[in-house]
Amino acid sequence: MTLKKYIPNTITSMNALCGTVGVVFALQGRPDLAFLAMLAASVLDFCDGLAARFLDASSLMGKELDSLADMVSFGVLPSVILIGTMQQQGVDSWTEVIPVFLAVMSALRLAKFNVDKRQTSDFLGVATPTSAIICGSLCYFVTVHPGTVLSTWAGTQWFLPALAVVLGLLIVSEIPMFGMKIAKGHKLLDAKRIVFLSLALAAIVFVAAAGLNWSLAVLLIFCLYILVNLVVRLFKR
Repeated sequence: MTLKKYIPNTITSMNALCGTVGVVFALQGRPDLAFLAMLAASVLDFCDGLAARFLDASSLMGKELDSLADMVSFGVLPSVILIGTMQQQGVDSWTEVIPVFLAVMSALRLAKFNVDKRQTSDFLGVATPTSAIICGSLCYFVTVHPGTVLSTWAGTQWFLPALAVVLGLLIVSEIPMFGMKIAKGHKLLDAKRIVFLSLALAAIVFVAAAGLNWSLAVLLIFCLYILVNLVVRLFKR
């Protein structure tokens, strides 16, 4: 086996490392640093697939390792970030444990994805990195902008737990979600993708013009992605 065969798995292992470091940051009361670790993990998660295809180095072990790494970075980490943010906001309620639901649903989602042949370039249900980044970007924004409406909501006992439940249900749902990966035979731009990219650009301009933290743009973009898919699904029905 040549050296290039190890490159994708090495990148995936770095994904797991970033996720683990993020959990440590979240446990230390630093959801802002935990989110940055999550973003690094998401970039590595994207790159390992590219590397595997480019180097023709796909393997069954790599597929399993990818799911294990994603479980840490996009299943456990967002749950811990949500719980940590609730504690940081002074929430003292049994509802703090509810975000664990997201980790459990992420495990189910990743197991299903490994055996579901229908999900190649597109997905059924929200992908775990998407749900994780929504949680992480929200908690980051709340941390750096403590006086906003989102901070007030995060300080209640139900807002973040409800978010975890909604996202947990969406990731195991059968709702079609278009992908943005570049793959052979995959139509990258169509009407729904163009609409999403236009709304994403508008979100970036709005956040920049308002002088708000960049994490809000990330939050809006990923929420818009889910919203566009839900609207497309509604009209198709």
